[in-house]
Amino acid sequence: MFSKHKSEHERRKYIRLDSAFPVQFRLESIQGESLLSGWIQGFTSNISWGGICLSVNNLDSEFALLLKEHKARIALEIEMPLGVYPVKAMAEVAWVKDVKPQSGKYLIGLHYLSIEQPGNKRIMRYARSKRMLLPVGLAIIVIFSIGVVFNSLVNYKLLQTNKELVHQLLCIAQEYSTAKQKIKTISKQREDLQLNIQALELRIRSAQEELLKLNQKAKNLEDKKIDKTPELNKVIEQLTKEKADLEAKLAAVQGKENIVTEELLRLDKKRTILAKANYEKMYHWLKVHQNQRTGLVMSFEGDDQLANWAFTYDQSLVAQAYIYFGDFNSAKKIFDFFLKKAKTKEGLFYNAYYADDFQPAEYIVNSGPNIWLGIAIMHYVKRTQDSTYLILAKNIAAKIMQLQDIDKEGGIRGGFDVGWYSTEHNLDAYAFFNMLYQLTSEKVYKDRADTILLWLVKHAYDSLEVPVKRGRGDATIATDTYAWSIAAVGPQVLKQQGMNPDKIMEFAEQNCAIEVDYTPPQASKTRIKGFDFSAKTHIARGGIISSEWTAQMIIAFKIMADYYYKNNLPAKGHYYSTKADEYLACLEKMIISSPSASGQGEGCLPYSTDDFADTGHGWLTPKGKSTGSLAGTAYTIFAYYNYNPLELKE
Repeated sequence: MFSKHKSEHERRKYIRLDSAFPVQFRLESIQGESLLSGWIQGFTSNISWGGICLSVNNLDSEFALLLKEHKARIALEIEMPLGVYPVKAMAEVAWVKDVKPQSGKYLIGLHYLSIEQPGNKRIMRYARSKRMLLPVGLAIIVIFSIGVVFNSLVNYKLLQTNKELVHQLLCIAQEYSTAKQKIKTISKQREDLQLNIQALELRIRSAQEELLKLNQKAKNLEDKKIDKTPELNKVIEQLTKEKADLEAKLAAVQGKENIVTEELLRLDKKRTILAKANYEKMYHWLKVHQNQRTGLVMSFEGDDQLANWAFTYDQSLVAQAYIYFGDFNSAKKIFDFFLKKAKTKEGLFYNAYYADDFQPAEYIVNSGPNIWLGIAIMHYVKRTQDSTYLILAKNIAAKIMQLQDIDKEGGIRGGFDVGWYSTEHNLDAYAFFNMLYQLTSEKVYKDRADTILLWLVKHAYDSLEVPVKRGRGDATIATDTYAWSIAAVGPQVLKQQGMNPDKIMEFAEQNCAIEVDYTPPQASKTRIKGFDFSAKTHIARGGIISSEWTAQMIIAFKIMADYYYKNNLPAKGHYYSTKADEYLACLEKMIISSPSASGQGEGCLPYSTDDFADTGHGWLTPKGKSTGSLAGTAYTIFAYYNYNPLELKE
């Protein structure tokens, strides 16, 4: 048997691995003329070029004795990890160590007598690679850990920067609104003082004229008894003093007005800078949430019940945002989904799909979302002159025309499976068909649009009490139909059809505009003015503000302002422009920081000021105070940049 010194020397030759692999072996006589055992299972985690260290459990004591006395040699089949065939070898015993003699556990040092050379090379390559794996792995782990820490610090800093950017805009928007309210109050005081001064001037002038007449009469009659000069002089003196007091107050009010106006200008400049930065971040929020596999963008961030839902209508909005910013590839990913992968029913797309697996999330098909998808494609074709997706838009139009043909008056139902008619869907279709005609010059689309307009006049614009009905036979007030009447039909065409766009805007503001207390997740309570989904008096829940529908109304105000500026009516243009700015400033106070890791605290808009609330139109707002809304965010971006999705512009 080998000496202890030699045994230790042999062991040091081994490469110790951090894992073991199986070895099958059997005992043969020294000359190999007979088998002394069947196949026995062992394993090794120590390997050298000339042999291996074999670990065996439950080895029969008789076999152990043969090995210790070197009365047997060993035939090996070494199972290499990822190897197709075992490596075969013949070995002699170099040493044997009893680990647990009672249990039959032994370590056996073996020296190869023969081994397949390709197999031995493969074993040694594996052993050396494993030997290097630990330090290399540790190095990779260290580098990765450093990278993770560095990336975490960068992300944390970015998160804090983005949150601070949102917070600064909220603060400046609040200060701006407060200053605007001060200006209104001071302006009212100034106007009241000016009116009172004018009234005093009239009274003074009247007293002076009366005094002049009396003096003339007294002179002619030479009668001193009717002379009321002292009394009138006293009245004039008193009125003049009152006027002087009011003029002093007016000067003080005008001084305050000048100070607040200067402060408002300063805040407006700061707000302009912060708003620009935040709206760019809000667009990036839309970008980072696009699923690169499907191309879809989830509609809500924060509501676990709607996680990964991508509503078709929302995909139209985000595609238009991409197009507006010139990111045509991102828009194409959305269109490719609907062109190549989206499941349909009767040729139309479902209302919602899962953003991560191509499957429908809501098995309902309505005409409106399909029309909006067509509208987005129209903007893409207009901007890029790429007609790849025009066939998709035309297919949608063909299905909508089938729906239109069902109605003898040319109205468009909510879908093939429903009997109701929505003003909103017909406004969408009116804009869509006009866009198709504008891009293709095919008269059929113009005729279809004209038919829809006649239907709208007959069924949506036929009431003096409610200027825009929600649908045929449905006088419920839906705020978006007021905004979209201005955006889709336009002030000029509405006037030509006997409608009054000013009355439409006035009615919407009187009935749907509300003020509510709102507390953003990262800021203190503030007062916000915006638009509800419906008439404020019709819902028992009390008023809530919709970010999307308020943004739609802001766009409508801007359209009205542009219309009157172009028609040389600057006063009316300024009136609507001021309205748009006031509501946009309020809407900016609703901005929240994205709650997700991918959002990194960037700004987005919640769907409304209250979560899980009844909209009054058959659905509830999403859950979660910090739930970011794709539609609310996209439409607020549109409002800021004065982009009307229902009109093709150069």
